[in-house]
Amino acid sequence: MNKQFPNFHQDMTIKEMGEAANRYIESEWKPLYEVMHKDLTAAFPEIEDAAYGLYLDGLMPVIFEQLESAGYSAMEKLEENDFVIGKCLIFRNSLEKWGTEDNRSRIFWNVVRDRQGNPLGTLLTEIPHSHLKFDIPSAPVVYSLPEILKDKIVQRVREIKESELKTGE
Repeated sequence: MNKQFPNFHQDMTIKEMGEAANRYIESEWKPLYEVMHKDLTAAFPEIEDAAYGLYLDGLMPVIFEQLESAGYSAMEKLEENDFVIGKCLIFRNSLEKWGTEDNRSRIFWNVVRDRQGNPLGTLLTEIPHSHLKFDIPSAPVVYSLPEILKDKIVQRVREIKESELKTGE
């Protein structure tokens, strides 16, 4: 399997970062899912949602590593009880309120900063998943937002999901 890498460089906008991340995910999510499916399906009855964490540990680190290589930071200072998957996805910076039991949606957010520590915007990572068995019904998606404050980010996440529910996407 010839792995694709997202291409990040200095002076990118948060929108361009999201587009690069999505190109990577589009090319990599399904092959990785197929490779891990049997093992994670077998483990799911015991570890449940942690199976998705193992999957994201395989999919997401490349994005954050490539961002770091280009001089960006997407990680914040960890707190004592933080749980991190995929290198930089922190559970306290996520919401899971949408969908049915067989197609739930959890959205993580990461504020991206430049070399000087200035916030550039936020990348949202949405992972569709089932609570009934190990299943990722569609590709994870990265959204980009100009917002950097938690209450504004949460508000935008809700707006995105509510507009999707209205349009049936």
